[in-house]
Amino acid sequence: MLRYLPFLLIIGLTIYTFIDCLNTPEEEVKHLPKVVWVIIILLFSIVGPVVWLFAGKKRVASGGGAGRGRGRTQWVAPDDNPDFLNSLREQQRAKQRDEKRQNEQDEQDGDKDGEQDQDGDKDGDKGKDRDNRE
Repeated sequence: MLRYLPFLLIIGLTIYTFIDCLNTPEEEVKHLPKVVWVIIILLFSIVGPVVWLFAGKKRVASGGGAGRGRGRTQWVAPDDNPDFLNSLREQQRAKQRDEKRQNEQDEQDGDKDGEQDQDGDKDGDKGKDRDNRE
């Protein structure tokens, strides 16, 4: 089983670099066109993948501040994202405006009912009469 390990590692490295090459955008491929890199990776089983890993594409430093400002956008947590926070504020304001309009509408409807109660046309006076009878 151990004598197959080097072949499996070479096949694994070739498959990894082949997929990495195919998924790399054309702008990030260095020195040669992407098609030529694919051919090199597939034809030269050990050298091709190793050369691709070291010289085939632009590598971006991962980590804290080194990768910032190079045209890539970094993921920002929602509580640190000003656009997300502004959208939440706008939703809250819209909800408050709707509630205020609904309350004003309810008050206007209540005023109309109150005027009719004074005339004795509505149930409000009848309810008072029932309480007095009991």
